[in-house]
Amino acid sequence: MSLTRAELVRAAEEAIAKGSKSFGLASKLFAPETRERAWLLYSWCRKCDDIADGQDHGGALSKVDNPHERLAYIREMTDKALAGEVTGDPAFDALGLVAVECAIPHAWPRDLVQGFAMDADAFAPKTTEDLLKYCYHVAGVVGLMMAVIMGVDPEDQETLGRANDLGLAFQLANIARDVAEDAEADRCYIPSDWLSSASVKAGEHMALANRPALAAIGSRLAKMASEYEASARIGAERLPFRSRWAVLAAAGIYGDIAREVARRGERAWDDRVVTSKNGKALWVAKALMQAF
Repeated sequence: MSLTRAELVRAAEEAIAKGSKSFGLASKLFAPETRERAWLLYSWCRKCDDIADGQDHGGALSKVDNPHERLAYIREMTDKALAGEVTGDPAFDALGLVAVECAIPHAWPRDLVQGFAMDADAFAPKTTEDLLKYCYHVAGVVGLMMAVIMGVDPEDQETLGRANDLGLAFQLANIARDVAEDAEADRCYIPSDWLSSASVKAGEHMALANRPALAAIGSRLAKMASEYEASARIGAERLPFRSRWAVLAAAGIYGDIAREVARRGERAWDDRVVTSKNGKALWVAKALMQAF
């Protein structure tokens, strides 16, 4: 059954409220039309992530025994949505709707699906270049799609590059924060040559004896995230005011995650790093001033 636009938006709003308090808060700063489109895109991204990782609106990772079957389903449903077919799943239908409304190049959603394919194939980066390629597929390309939703011309390569940088910053912060959680799911996104340089054997990076080396790696990831965040802030200057405000708030909120990982050092993975409600509210206020 085909849902109306209002019903798809309502389902998408519920998805972001459950799946990401940070993005949910930042999205409220957008102009109404942009906000709804951001929700629509988010709902598809969240649904794909949940299918691929056996999650429920984010939550804890769980090992899945059929990653390629899940990937095939994501691809099939995504292709149907992009072809304008009604899939019967609000999240995939949301993608079809926002792709039409914003003329999102179809290559971009497929690039994101390729990120899920990398994980299905047990991707583990060897070099910094490998790490950044993965970050593009799972987050940078989301920045591209969000930029178009905010009104950026798909041919504006300079601004799109800055949008990609924001996605990279977010993902690098995630990777720095989630080292322990990823290890429990038999994943590691730290490049193997970084581990080798720190005299840490692959698969043993969470050992207590390796905490000093891991703290240095966490700081390195945080520094990279900070550099990409700074680049993205330049691109934000080209956005409409309310979009600029939302992007700067999100950049600050996620940037604080990476900064806290670096600040904690060896204790960064004793418990999960989060940005407090007060910290998020402070960034909303600071971003407003920065947007002006």
